[in-house]
Amino acid sequence: MPPKMYKTPENAQQVISEPAVAYQNRSSSSKWNPNVPFHGTQEEWWEHFNRIEKGRFTPLEEANNEFKAWKKEYLANKLK
Repeated sequence: MPPKMYKTPENAQQVISEPAVAYQNRSSSSKWNPNVPFHGTQEEWWEHFNRIEKGRFTPLEEANNEFKAWKKEYLANKLK
């Protein structure tokens, strides 16, 4: 998704009133940050959802089995 360019007056003072704006200005990575709101068009949202759907999928039964195995190992290590 290309970055949006917004027109602002040249003499406008830059004031950060929202913490999310500070995060956007500080973060140089392209990773998703839950503290930064995602504002986009309907097409951008659909593109976002389609990328999620194309990602790795774990069936619920498999995920539950992985969790049970992790929990069993975690509790066994905690008793040591």
